[in-house]
Formats: sequence, C-alpha cells, structure tokens
Amino acid sequence: MKNFLHTRLLIVLGWFFLALGAIGAVLPIVPTTPFLIVALALFSRSSPRFHQMLLNNGWFGPTLRQWEQTRTLPRKTKYRVYATIVAVFSLSIAMLNGRVHYQLMLAALAAVLLAIIWRIDEPEN
Repeated sequence: MKNFLHTRLLIVLGWFFLALGAIGAVLPIVPTTPFLIVALALFSRSSPRFHQMLLNNGWFGPTLRQWEQTRTLPRKTKYRVYATIVAVFSLSIAMLNGRVHYQLMLAALAAVLLAIIWRIDEPEN
C-alpha cells in the first residue's frame, strides 16, 4: 500500500511539474526546461509510460532525451534561457523604479540563475 501511494504521489507531482513547464512554454516569466526535467525524473521513478511520453514529445523530447543521456543542454537552449532571464529581470527591475532593495534582490536572483545555467555543460561537438 505504501509503495502504491508513493508511486501515485510521484505521478501527481510529475503532472504538476509538467503543467508548470507547459505554462512556461507560453509565459516568458516562467521557465520551461527545469520543470520538465523534474517531471521527467519523477516519471522515471513512477511511470514508464509517462516517462516515455515526455521523451517522445515533439517539442520537448529532444532536449529531455539529451539531458537524460548526457546531463547537458544544447547551446541554443542555454542562450534562450540567458536571454529570457536578462529580459524578464531587466523589465522587472525597471518596473520597480525607486525600490532599490527589491531591484538589488532581483539582480542578485538573476545573477544566481545565470550562474546555474552557465554551469550546466554543453554537448561536445
């Protein structure tokens, strides 16, 4: 019974993170790839069918297969992430004109996110 509940919980969480990733594909503020990687990991532990469904997806599948096989992200994907982070955080910082402590907090968060993405390896050519 405990294993059954654990598996179901992982499936529900997998769908939750998949939904967040899908929302991120439409909204520039929400990231897509990290949520999909978490969903992939959850499905790999709970549902081979859903795991394979993600790997076979036309939009996300190639990046997720590459992540699963090599723990790398394509350079093009990384550049898109960089551009999104810079654009969204610049806009947010500009909108908070006069609230220096919030602007500094956002700038620090953007720097941390950029550093994390920078540390992810790119595939060797």
